[in-house]
Amino acid sequence: MVDQAEPGVRGTSLARASSAMAVATAVSRVSGLLAKVLLVAVLGLGVVNDSYTVANTLPTVVNELLLGGVLTSIAVPLLVRAQQEGERQGESYAQWMITMGVALLVVATTVAVAAAPLLTHLYLGPDTRANAALTTAFAYLMLPGIVCYGLSALLQAVLNVRGVFASPAWAPVVNNLVVIVAVAGYALVPGEISTDPVRMGEPKLLVLGVGTALGIAAQAAIMAVSLRRTGFRFRWRWGWDRRLSEFGGLAGWVVLYTVLSQVGMVVIIRVAGQGTAGSVATFTYAWLLSQVPYGVLGVSLLTALMPRISRAAAVGDAPRFVADLSLGTRMSAVLLLPVSGLLVVAGSPIGVAFFSIGASDVAAADRLGWALAAAAVGVVPFAITMLQLRAFYALTDARTPTWINLVMVAVRSALCYVALAVLDPRDLVIGVTAAMSLSFVVGAVVGQLWLRWRVGRLRSWHTLGGILRTLTATLLGCGCSVAAVGALRGAFGPFDPLAGAWISLGVHGIVVLVVSFGVLALVRAPELEPALLRMARIVRRR
Repeated sequence: MVDQAEPGVRGTSLARASSAMAVATAVSRVSGLLAKVLLVAVLGLGVVNDSYTVANTLPTVVNELLLGGVLTSIAVPLLVRAQQEGERQGESYAQWMITMGVALLVVATTVAVAAAPLLTHLYLGPDTRANAALTTAFAYLMLPGIVCYGLSALLQAVLNVRGVFASPAWAPVVNNLVVIVAVAGYALVPGEISTDPVRMGEPKLLVLGVGTALGIAAQAAIMAVSLRRTGFRFRWRWGWDRRLSEFGGLAGWVVLYTVLSQVGMVVIIRVAGQGTAGSVATFTYAWLLSQVPYGVLGVSLLTALMPRISRAAAVGDAPRFVADLSLGTRMSAVLLLPVSGLLVVAGSPIGVAFFSIGASDVAAADRLGWALAAAAVGVVPFAITMLQLRAFYALTDARTPTWINLVMVAVRSALCYVALAVLDPRDLVIGVTAAMSLSFVVGAVVGQLWLRWRVGRLRSWHTLGGILRTLTATLLGCGCSVAAVGALRGAFGPFDPLAGAWISLGVHGIVVLVVSFGVLALVRAPELEPALLRMARIVRRR
């Protein structure tokens, strides 16, 4: 799992690197899904899971505000420039960046742990059904993981610049495995987690909280070992680097983008927390599940396409820039629309099949499934929006993505409060998830219009034609699968809930994908061949 590359190596092909990352991402998503299924099995979809989920979110929030956006806009470009100056300069600069990053993270972690009750109150609000005291207790155990989250991101940036891609892609799998072990330990340890009063010394609380923090520590350790195997030797280096000033304005907009995203997340958690117990965990799991297709297929496509878009932007080749952007949008639809259609029609069976075991119940699992269906509607708009935002970054424009994000967060927040006003608490989580999806629909439309104003004609009708062609094929596939499941139920009568869920899931999976891609093949969709080639590279042994 730990790979090796000489400093400055650039021989790894983009196709090989992106395929390796896609395979690793697929394994990571599967192991992450297993961890979530086990969590629901032992915790259920109730107050304890809500509290754990919110606490587990806090370290990633703090890390994103400190380093997540900055790494995107500053760290990698600066590391590349330093590497181009020579091997010694590249290593020295990486040492300095790790030193300053660790110092910043240690200070932030200390402040965050001290302010854990305030962070809990910020995210939960006064009207939540989650347990604030239990969330705070979990937060005390998990917030020290901020250092490991940030260090993992820094080490990944250094490794990628040095031509190492496999270990950063596989490291999250180790994290998931540690969490799985922690969940198993939780199930085996006697006792229970008390919510009134909350006691920090309870074995189950400690096993789950500390085990989760150790998962991200293991992820960072894997990358540290991999970096050392490249020949990198760490030394503490202090001081200010003048090159940071060159990227300050760009970084400021990216950090503001991250802040806006977190404001939107605060609204979602606060609103979802006013639904039935377990709504926060239900939303989180549904959204994470809906992102699996994008994580496996969409990210691989983006990784392969962005260098071409960036090169076209750098040399001012507007026709090539527009052509690649249109191709990326249409291929996103071809790769992801049939899968998102499958998640829409099979959302409820997926929820019941995977999340109605152990401490959970069929009603809660079914609600998670409907939330997943609502989240799946936003998969393709999300992928298109991410492609558009990367296109703006390729144009060295970090301001516009921030404004687009402001529009999405405003729409998302408004829809969340509309859902709070009109929906039954049991259905609130579905409304909140739908608000998230619809905000990306708005973002994709606004992004397309803004790019047209910035670049010129975008071949929008050609792009829209490809999307509508794929959408039609997907709707046919979904209609056929719904009819097939209905015919089975008519012929054999009602099934047991769990058995019926698995049967429905199998039928939906086969019919939706076969019919959708079959129709696209029959009409000779021009995007299908390159999309299938991308999928073949992902699954092919290298």
